Amino acid sequence: MDTGTHIVMGIALGGLALADPVVASSSLTTTAVIAGTIIGSQAPDIDTVLKLRNNAVYIRHHRGITHSIPAVLLWPLLISGVLWLIIPDANLLHLWLWTFLAVFLHVFVDIFNSYGTQALRPFSRKWVALGVINTFDPIIFGIHIVGLLFWMFGANPVSTFLIMYIVILVYYILRFAVQSAVKNSVKHTIPDADEIIVAPTMKFFQWRIAAISATHHYVGRAYGRSISIYDKFERIPLPETDLVKAALQDKNLSAFTSFSPIFRWEITKFDHLYEVRLIDLRYRSNDYYPFVAVAHLNEELEIVNSYTGWIFSEDKLRKKLDFMPN
Repeated sequence: MDTGTHIVMGIALGGLALADPVVASSSLTTTAVIAGTIIGSQAPDIDTVLKLRNNAVYIRHHRGITHSIPAVLLWPLLISGVLWLIIPDANLLHLWLWTFLAVFLHVFVDIFNSYGTQALRPFSRKWVALGVINTFDPIIFGIHIVGLLFWMFGANPVSTFLIMYIVILVYYILRFAVQSAVKNSVKHTIPDADEIIVAPTMKFFQWRIAAISATHHYVGRAYGRSISIYDKFERIPLPETDLVKAALQDKNLSAFTSFSPIFRWEITKFDHLYEVRLIDLRYRSNDYYPFVAVAHLNEELEIVNSYTGWIFSEDKLRKKLDFMPN
């Protein structure tokens, strides 16, 4: 989920913690627990700072080790320990329990996005992504805001947030039902599809579609059960040439292939340069595929420049690469 949603989730969980008699009976413990749930709901996303290095490192590692099983155990110990040193009269056990719940919920809800997490590390590096909730879901965010406003104006936080979480649970079930209906419609539309990727958008009934058959890639959108296929690409494996092998050694292309399950490729020859471009097919927007990885190699097959990330125009991509073709 996005940062804003994680923040309101942390505040709401702090309000729900007042159901715990130990927390409710001590103002210092209440303060420490609310701080713990807010910080705990943000802590796993500390790896966002990797973006300051470069996109390749960020793509490869974001929601990786910081969302792993060891991290889920270590974050609460670190956060509750620091808060207890600041507020020593707070109940350490209950502070740790509620902080742990905040960290766990952060990682758990991220699993429902298309991006997913490596939540099973160290047992598996597989990305767990159920793809039923958009990274920012206005309904989930809005429900939290309504709950927080009720609390602000004097409503009982325990009953308010219990009702809120029940509503959100029903919403998640509905999202799974809609996703299943969309997948069934895609199967009817593309009977030979071997793999179907259905990704949510901010609109409840609209979904992105990417499908793979033995011979083609398909890209489209769904509105409820209505399927529209926008693009159909012949499925051609990356050629096993020295050029491609050299390009895939680049950190940007390597990060891209570790993250993207469905992409097509283009190889272009300029005067003294080769361009190898990989294009993720899951994020079509306004007739454009903005998530790409590009590497330029010279005639000796040395990397001249490269980039991976979100680009919404060719001009911006060329500026990122500092390259203007003749």
